[in-house]
Amino acid sequence: MECDVGGVSDSCILHTCKRRRVYKGCFHPSIDIMTETEASLPILNSSGYYTKPSLKELVARELVEPGYCSRVPDFTVGRFGYGYVRYLNETDVRGLRIDEIVKFHRHEIVVYSDENDKPAVGQGLNKAAEVVLVLDSEILKSKEGKEDVMVSKLKQITKRQKAQFISFDLVTGEWKFLVGHFSRFGFGDDDEEDIAMDDAEVYDVEKESPSNTNELELSHSLPSHLRLDPVKMREMRLLMFPDEEEVEDLSCKSSSGKQYVRPLQSSAQAINHRSTPPVARKTPFPLLEYKHGNFDSNSPGGILMVQQHKGMPLRTIKSQGFKLDLKHETPVSGNYAHNIVDAGLFMGKSFRVGWGPNGILVHSGAPVGSSGNHKLLSSVVNLEKVAFDNVVRDENKKVTEELIDHALVSPLNFHKGINHVMKEVEIGPCKLTLQKLEANRSTLSEISHHYCDLIERQLSVPGLSSTTRLGLTHQVMTWELIRVLFSDREQKGQVESLGADNEEDMMQDIKEICQDVDREALPLMRRAEFSYWLRESVSYHVQNQISSLNDSDYLQHIFVLLTGRQLDEAVQLAVSKGDVRLACLLSQAGGSTVNRSDIARQLDIWRNKGLDFSFIEKDRLRLYELLAGNIHDALHDVKIDWRRFLGLLMWYKLPPNTSLPIAFQTYKHFVDEGTAPYPVPLFIDEGTSEEVISWNTDNHFDISFYLMLLHANKETKFSFLKAMFSAFSSTPDPLDYHMIWHQRAVLEAVGVINSNDLHILDMSFVSQLLCVGKCHWALYVVLHLPLREDYLYLHVNLIREILFQYCETWSSDESQQQFIEDLGIPTDWMHEALAIYYNYNGDHSKALDQFLQCANWQKAHAIFITSVAHRLFLQGKLCVYIAW
Repeated sequence: MECDVGGVSDSCILHTCKRRRVYKGCFHPSIDIMTETEASLPILNSSGYYTKPSLKELVARELVEPGYCSRVPDFTVGRFGYGYVRYLNETDVRGLRIDEIVKFHRHEIVVYSDENDKPAVGQGLNKAAEVVLVLDSEILKSKEGKEDVMVSKLKQITKRQKAQFISFDLVTGEWKFLVGHFSRFGFGDDDEEDIAMDDAEVYDVEKESPSNTNELELSHSLPSHLRLDPVKMREMRLLMFPDEEEVEDLSCKSSSGKQYVRPLQSSAQAINHRSTPPVARKTPFPLLEYKHGNFDSNSPGGILMVQQHKGMPLRTIKSQGFKLDLKHETPVSGNYAHNIVDAGLFMGKSFRVGWGPNGILVHSGAPVGSSGNHKLLSSVVNLEKVAFDNVVRDENKKVTEELIDHALVSPLNFHKGINHVMKEVEIGPCKLTLQKLEANRSTLSEISHHYCDLIERQLSVPGLSSTTRLGLTHQVMTWELIRVLFSDREQKGQVESLGADNEEDMMQDIKEICQDVDREALPLMRRAEFSYWLRESVSYHVQNQISSLNDSDYLQHIFVLLTGRQLDEAVQLAVSKGDVRLACLLSQAGGSTVNRSDIARQLDIWRNKGLDFSFIEKDRLRLYELLAGNIHDALHDVKIDWRRFLGLLMWYKLPPNTSLPIAFQTYKHFVDEGTAPYPVPLFIDEGTSEEVISWNTDNHFDISFYLMLLHANKETKFSFLKAMFSAFSSTPDPLDYHMIWHQRAVLEAVGVINSNDLHILDMSFVSQLLCVGKCHWALYVVLHLPLREDYLYLHVNLIREILFQYCETWSSDESQQQFIEDLGIPTDWMHEALAIYYNYNGDHSKALDQFLQCANWQKAHAIFITSVAHRLFLQGKLCVYIAW
């Protein structure tokens, strides 16, 4: 078998550790004591079953504490891929034949199947316990997005069997409930069929045509654009042109009270056909006197995708339009622009897409998230709410402060606590203090572990959807992979666990004896750690597939176990079935290449001799091909995910001392040839995304694969960084960049990558923070943008735009205001933003004070003369301001 540390000397050390831990501080027990200890132990021979504590641990505890087996706390019996049962309080397990008492089957557990052998309640294993059953993956996929229905059905089954329902996790398939005593629990004969039939739902017609009552209305009123009162302008127009009053009644009202607009038939009807819009509350958006340009034009910019929603009661007016099917070629749809919409409404070709307040997208294309490749041209304007804040919404699509803290604020607080390099730069007449994360590879392990802890805290928040939980699990595995591939072990003075079967037993010993690590062993140690990471990342797939297999075909079980590097379980299963020869071959899987060559040579001899392979089971031949290193022949007619294929390549085809870069390049070679599964992201591999995505396998891979390519290539500049740090590399949400931003910052700090053209990543994260009102953290992210000579005023424009558009948010929160000042943002910009805000809302006295604070004498003088002086003169306070 392959040694996880990859060397003979290291293997000897591990065995020495095991011997020293067993005999350290122990005496040689007599035969009587050993006989008595053996009689106190339970008996478990069935393959695939396990106990906690294990039998080895029970032996050790019984020797140290005689009688321990009569009072084992939280005794657990389980079967891989099926579930487990944990007995509450203390349990007497002496002499119990566990494999005859506890039996796990598909979606059920049976304890004491023979009623004659069942002890009284509270005795033996017939006592209160917590049961966890793992449901079939096919049922889970059919119930994706219908977790409430599944939970309701499981509650009914649990109640019918007089048990107490605890929880159900749609991601792992774990159904947890509490029982008072035992007989048989799980699905009945008709339960699984009932759950499958629940998928047939009848859709309500009324649900498919939602009401437009609360939709937004787009006002194209010319007076409102000229900053005039549209009501007064309408009254003046009616007084001057009374004949036009009749024309305004063209729009008719439906029975529901909604207004519909009759399309204009000619240019002669170009009149105002909308009802009078409500008087809009004056707000500082848009600030017409502040145009986008350079710093000298006092520009707050026009860069952000999201703008602050100020509560303006906009509604869409349902109007008629036309649609043109692109299946039929026409002179209009065949031109180069495909522009058939109203030129006056869309300003000709200049119109593409527009962002409204709070993530509202206005466009003339297909609706966001629409499925299918059918295209058509139309004059219909789509106005949709694009959620930038999905990451902080629970399964009911509600934003919670707890998720905001765990997903956004806590990681940023940790990022702020890491060492930073401060650089003061002069941009025009102002100074800014730009920041950059500072770290090295010796501290990377600690940083990755801390990020994993933050994500696990978010996983503990109740009410998360299954897709969100899967994405968070993927983020944890990504941080673990970053630690495995890029952390520096030379300066750590210790060797961490390499994922052996006796990991917990040997952890302390390895740390004690391996103070000086040989440089030549470092690549093999990293390979062993990556092998363990790969095994953990595919364990979910292995467990899912095993639970869906038939119990009678043990060869299929063994093959699935080998795809997840679960050799011990595979060997035990072969031995339990009496297949000793196969067990001997399995015990040497992935080890010496000589054994692989022997098996491959034997297969060739059989073929050359004309052996009729029909007399050998197909699954057995598949196992032989895999053990011989012929992974493509072994995977014939079998589909597995790309991580397990990479594992088969490392464990059974390549030599055990192959370095990780060679293994990654070999896999990429197979991908380029089309003979290996594409490294698609986890949400595509699991099929959990509800949105239909046109996936391009040539440009988008899983972020884990990109990290492997980074490790295989020692350069720091790569052409695939933009694809690597796109949202689709790790999440189905194209607007979620919150954790990718942290991963980019850490990798750049430790010298793995070097790039200054990832502004889409930064700006997307800024938009997420602004959507939840975290203006101060958005400014913190802006200060981490790299300085570029071709976009010298980028930081200035961004910061001023955030200050101006979100003035009401940050100014009403003292903690945000203090945070912004601590970042070194010029206070003059803050005062100027407040001055514009107060001036636009009609509070001229405060606006005057703020203009004076930012030394904008021209604006202060204009407000003083036109709006403040006369009132102060009447109040007798003019002399105070003149003196000031």
